Amino acid sequence: MSAELGFIHRYEPGRAKTTLLLLHGTGGDEHSLIGLARRLAPAANLLSPRGKVLENGAPRFFRRLAMGVFDEADLRAQAADLARFVEEAAAHHGFDAGRVYALGYSNGANMAAALMLLHPHLLAGGVLLRPVLPLEPPAPPNLSGKAAFLAAGRRDPWAPVERVEALAGWLERAGAEVELRWQEAGHELHSEELEAAREWLARHLDG
Repeated sequence: MSAELGFIHRYEPGRAKTTLLLLHGTGGDEHSLIGLARRLAPAANLLSPRGKVLENGAPRFFRRLAMGVFDEADLRAQAADLARFVEEAAAHHGFDAGRVYALGYSNGANMAAALMLLHPHLLAGGVLLRPVLPLEPPAPPNLSGKAAFLAAGRRDPWAPVERVEALAGWLERAGAEVELRWQEAGHELHSEELEAAREWLARHLDG
C-alpha cells in the first residue's frame, strides 16, 4: 500500500500486460476489490486507489447531494484527479498506460463510467458492476475501439433501469462495444454475472 501520487493506493504486479484499475463502492477501500479482481483476471496488474471523498466517514470517489443525486462539479474534478493519478501511476509503477481497464462496483462503477465519458483516452474499457449514467458529457466522446461490460440488477434501488440504459446508450453512441447484462437482483452481486464478467475479461485482456 502506498500514499504516493496523491492517492492512498495498492499496486500488485501481474504476469499480463494489462492493468485493472479497481474502483471500490461506498465505504470500501484499496483492499476491497483485490480478491474479486484476482478471481476475474488472475494475471492482470492491479491498481487500486482509495476514494478521497468521505461521506459520514465512508470513502467514495465523488460527492453526492442526496441518494442518486450526484455533485457533478465534484465528479468532474475528482475524475480529472483520478485520470492524472492513473497516468502518473503508469510511469511510477511501470505498467502500460494504453492497456488499462476499470473494474468498478457501485460508486466506483459510476466513476469508471465518468472516466470513459470525460477522459476517453484513459481506459481501454471496463467492467462496471451496478453502474448508472453519472453525468452527460459536454460533447460526445470518441470511444471507438473501447469496450464495456455492464452488470445491472432489475430490482436495484440504487441503479434504476432507465439510468443504466442511458449509460449503455451514451457509450454505444460514442462508439464503444457494450455488453449489458441484466440480473434478477438488487444491488448485490451474483455468481452468474461475475462468471460472465470473468469470461468478458478473458476475451479482452491479454491473460
